[in-house]
Amino acid sequence: MSCSTRYRSRVVQKRTDVATTALARGETPEEVLDRNLAELLQETRVAITGVQILFAFLLTLPFAARFDGLDAFGTAVYTTTLLSTATATLVLIAPVSFHRILFRQRRKEELVTFADRALLTGLALLLLGIAAAVLLVLDVVLGRWPALVCCAVVVVVGALTWYALPLRQHRRAHR
Repeated sequence: MSCSTRYRSRVVQKRTDVATTALARGETPEEVLDRNLAELLQETRVAITGVQILFAFLLTLPFAARFDGLDAFGTAVYTTTLLSTATATLVLIAPVSFHRILFRQRRKEELVTFADRALLTGLALLLLGIAAAVLLVLDVVLGRWPALVCCAVVVVVGALTWYALPLRQHRRAHR
């Protein structure tokens, strides 16, 4: 199955979800999409704030006195952190461009579906950036092994709270 076919099948699934939700809530499909878009916008604002703070920290780090003392591992972790945070920024802002290009074309459903996927992807990239930033800082402060353990804890907590628990609730609701 091609990527575009999978994307289209998810859009079809979302259409069914929109119709079902509209009926259950006494809304029109357009009202459901408007509400979904507003919720996605608010969620994106929260995520973007975290990305901006982390990105600002990362951009100033090379100018700190101890940065020159990073070994190859530290430099690789810094690079990973910077690139994942930069990519998270691009992915989280992508729905804005998507909206501008599709503005007034009556394609809000595609926008909501795209924004939903972009937010989930952006959060995954943000989790990578947060974990790598923890690894980078704690490698300098505590040493390599404690930093790796703490980084692993951050990844597990992030994966559980951002993905596993919500997916579990989603599956329970759809049984």
